[in-house]
Amino acid sequence: MDFKQLQSFVCVVQNQSFTKASELLYISQPTISSHIRQLEEELHVRLIIRTTKSMEITPKGRELFEYAVHILELRDQMIQSCSNEKEPIIRLGASTIPSAYILPKLLPKFAAQHPDIYFTIHQSNSYGIIEKLKEGVFDLGLIGMQAEDDALTCVPFCEDHMIMITPVNEHFLKLKQQEDLDVLSLLKEPIILREKKSGSQKSADHFLQKLNISEEELNISARVNDQEAIKNLVAEGVGISIISMRAAENYLAEKRLIGFELPGDSAVRKLYLVYRKHYILKSHAKAFVEFVLRYHGFLSRHQR
Repeated sequence: MDFKQLQSFVCVVQNQSFTKASELLYISQPTISSHIRQLEEELHVRLIIRTTKSMEITPKGRELFEYAVHILELRDQMIQSCSNEKEPIIRLGASTIPSAYILPKLLPKFAAQHPDIYFTIHQSNSYGIIEKLKEGVFDLGLIGMQAEDDALTCVPFCEDHMIMITPVNEHFLKLKQQEDLDVLSLLKEPIILREKKSGSQKSADHFLQKLNISEEELNISARVNDQEAIKNLVAEGVGISIISMRAAENYLAEKRLIGFELPGDSAVRKLYLVYRKHYILKSHAKAFVEFVLRYHGFLSRHQR
């Protein structure tokens, strides 16, 4: 018997619904059912009688519910006492694009609705955020790639797309005016890439793989771990690059760079909200998760 099984059982009883419990706990209905079945097998009693049309809590189920609520309350009190966090604080890890270009717009709107919730925010690349999440350093992460790890739940919350950026000079201005330009021909130019562990670089790699282009075929002039540095290097004529449109839009608006759309849908990517799969999120962390998904129109998709 463990806390996640009790949490699933309590949530089902409180809401009289497996579906609602699944939505509130951000885990699948089969997982909810598995947790309750494991409890029943361990205790050798039937807790919930479920049919296609209704569900009924057995007397033993009611008895367990009272114990389970008390156990979970004691657990929360213990965690709060040990962490000594009197204020609701969300420990958030964010990769470059979410931290620099999404959170500055999102957090003021969230704060207006939840003025009592505070954040500690750490920026790293996507791989770094994933590792720190697994270690328990962060409650939540916002990253630029899907976390392929069974210990984590990874939910898309926003769409982004990659573009090619070049210096502003006569050569590229002429190319920009060509209606039939093959953008892929620009890949012969010196190119600046992100570090390997960034979500942006993984998206750029995915785009190149779709075109059957390997890094060995590129003329790599530099590999840089900062989007701002990449934009400045491109603006100074060091090379071209493939970066997030969100990162490039201010330089494009100021005409310090030229942007070229990449062909096909392989340049489109999703940004992800990630947290530990078997970690029960505190209410303020859940509020932030729901706000992020709703803000970008992904809440209904996540619920499906």
